This record gives sequence, C-alpha cells and structure tokens, in this order.
Amino acid sequence: MKKEGYLEESVSPHDPAKEARKNMVFRVIAIIAFFLCGIVAFMFVGALSIVIEENDPAATTTVVVFYLFLFALCFGSGIGCWLFKNRYNVSYDYIFVEDELRITKVLNGRKRKYITTLHADRILQIGWVESDAYERACRGLGKHKPKICTPNSEASEGKEFIYIINSTSMEKMVYVVEIRRIMLENLVLAAGRNKLERRQ
Repeated sequence: MKKEGYLEESVSPHDPAKEARKNMVFRVIAIIAFFLCGIVAFMFVGALSIVIEENDPAATTTVVVFYLFLFALCFGSGIGCWLFKNRYNVSYDYIFVEDELRITKVLNGRKRKYITTLHADRILQIGWVESDAYERACRGLGKHKPKICTPNSEASEGKEFIYIINSTSMEKMVYVVEIRRIMLENLVLAAGRNKLERRQ
C-alpha cells in the first residue's frame, strides 16, 4: 500500500455523554470545596479574634489547629476533584505526517494537551496489545508504565489497540493507541516492515 502524506484520526469515549456528566460532577464538587474554603477562612478570622480578646493561649491554639484542619480538608478535596475530573470525557487526536505520529490529548472537548511525537526512525517495535510481546515490552520499562493514549478499554469498531515502543536518547517508552488499519499500515511503512511484530 502506498504511504499517505497526512492522516488524522480521533478516538473518543464510547459513551461521551456519561463521561461529560462525570467530569461535571467532579468540577462542581471542586467548586463547592473551594467556596467552603472561603467560608472556613471567614469563620477562622472571627473565632480567632474572640479567643485573642479572651487572652486564652490554649483556646487560641485549639482554634488555629481546628480551622487549619478544616481549610486543608476543603482545599485538598477541591484540588483532588479538580484534577480527578480530567480522567473523564477525554479523547485523543493522532496526526500522521510524513514519518511521524503526533499524539494530542483533548480534555473535556476543549483543552488540548500535547503528549508526544513518535518519529519513525526512533520506533523499535509495533504490535498488538493483546499479544505476549506487549506484556514483555511493559516489563522491560522497569518503574515506568506504558502511556495509554486512548480513553477506551475496548477498541471501537474498525480500530485496534496498537502498542509502539519508542526510543529516545534519554529513555525507552511504550505507547498504546487506538487506530484504524490504514494508519497502522502507514506507520509500519514509515518505520519499516521489520518493526512490525509477527502476529501469532
């Protein structure tokens, strides 16, 4: 097959409406938690002024510790939920240009986050995630984990889960993508047919 000069694909969650609702729930909880931080801070100022007037060091210490704990709890919950929301309603864009594959993460359909560019001459191996070779590749990463660049646990119709072992001067990484056959074929042509794992 002739190699294309430009290919673009997107992979989205199988149930985007459900993912969007989950994202919104964590977003709302985070906003409420940050709002509670403001209330706790306001109450702290009032309570502290009272115990200072009473000149009671023990009561002052108790008030400070109690409200700092409440503030930390609300603030920590807000930060946690705000970060956790990014696990939902996530999609990925793959752009194949000449001899490289560019991967971008899209958060909540708006914010784009560049992940990496896989250059064909740095690809060591390409194969299927369900193979034993993928498990061996992951074990070879040591403390690192494979970069999963798909929101789905099952491939969409017409697509396959493919792993790509990429090497740089600093490290070796494994990326998992969910792509159509045409992009896989073009990636193999760019990297070299000898890089494709033999399917059992």
